[in-house]
Amino acid sequence: MKYAILGGSFDPVHKGHLNMAAAALPLGYDRIILVPAHQSPFKAPEQSETAEDRLLMLLAAISGNLRFTVDACEIQRGGVSYTIDTLDDIIERYQPDGKPALILGDDLAAAFPKWKDAERITREADVIIASRRAPARSYPYPCAFLDNDVMDISSGSVRGLIQRGEEWESLVPDGARQFIKEHGLYEARPIQLKDAENSPKIPASGGAAFIRYVEDATRGMMKPRRFIHSRNVALHSADLAGRYGIDTGKAYIAGVIHDICKEFNIATMREYALKDGAALNELEREKPDLLHGRAAAMLIQEKFGIQDTGIIEAARFHTSGKQGMGALAKIVYIADKIEAARTTVDPSLRRLAFSGANSAITLDALFNAVLQATVEWLLARGLTVADETLTMYSGYAHEKTNRL
Repeated sequence: MKYAILGGSFDPVHKGHLNMAAAALPLGYDRIILVPAHQSPFKAPEQSETAEDRLLMLLAAISGNLRFTVDACEIQRGGVSYTIDTLDDIIERYQPDGKPALILGDDLAAAFPKWKDAERITREADVIIASRRAPARSYPYPCAFLDNDVMDISSGSVRGLIQRGEEWESLVPDGARQFIKEHGLYEARPIQLKDAENSPKIPASGGAAFIRYVEDATRGMMKPRRFIHSRNVALHSADLAGRYGIDTGKAYIAGVIHDICKEFNIATMREYALKDGAALNELEREKPDLLHGRAAAMLIQEKFGIQDTGIIEAARFHTSGKQGMGALAKIVYIADKIEAARTTVDPSLRRLAFSGANSAITLDALFNAVLQATVEWLLARGLTVADETLTMYSGYAHEKTNRL
């Protein structure tokens, strides 16, 4: 995967931000990583909304867009955000093919040489200057220029329009606009929540509107960090599905919803899980939080009307796996274990999964490699492994021994 990175306060995110990000895609980048800052080293701490609100607003703005992702590393680190630290972190976790790109607005370009380790940034990333005003066309460091439409929008001007009660809605992406109104951010007048009879109907399954509906509903049931994990799993699942000839829309939905019950209380989780008619096994009684996969498999049928057996199986077995599981379930299992926000993943697994040089690897071989790494990581730490997982692992080890 080839990545480009766009950082900012996103307070609020506006169409100018997404316009710059989208303009980088034709340059050959597969995905844009949007990184909201906790605190910029070049700005006073004047963000008028919390880091969590800015993060959720950004996630709402890109709902259903498989070319954009959000990384919360700077918010999680806290304090002042330095680009070199973020760049090192993203290269380690995402294992990009070649240098990632760093997109800078021309309002920041002149000051770039003052940034921490600016020279090393230019060695590790391709700096791309995007037009926000009227940029100079020469800077004392290696850079390229982005051919983007100039949109004279700033987060500060949007905040001012909202606070003065003037028209601002046309400057902000749909999902972010809804979030601002629902939460009364920047002193916006909150919308009146609709009663159940007038609430939007679930769109027909299979299309982009249904994917956005599922993603938005799932986001509302999770804390931001958990949802970022789920959305990363959805993106990785769609990427792998495209490689192996599986429906990418189904893969994305399965990834988004796999942890939808993860933050339920145990009683509610157990209630949904038991609707599948199976008894609790010994491990589920000992560690009831493991029921979140079974619970998700039942909830998505009730909440979204999802009847696709592949999506249901992927939700049900994304933690333990199951002998004979289908291709979509294997894909979500893989994506869940190696997604980019996880910090304990062996980088070689990510390279194996997403490097173009390894595109010939079969899905079963990739699944077995991830299964082996997962079980060995758990066993090395003395953690309990599900019987079903151990059975699959033992079968893989036996098969590998015979090949040798």
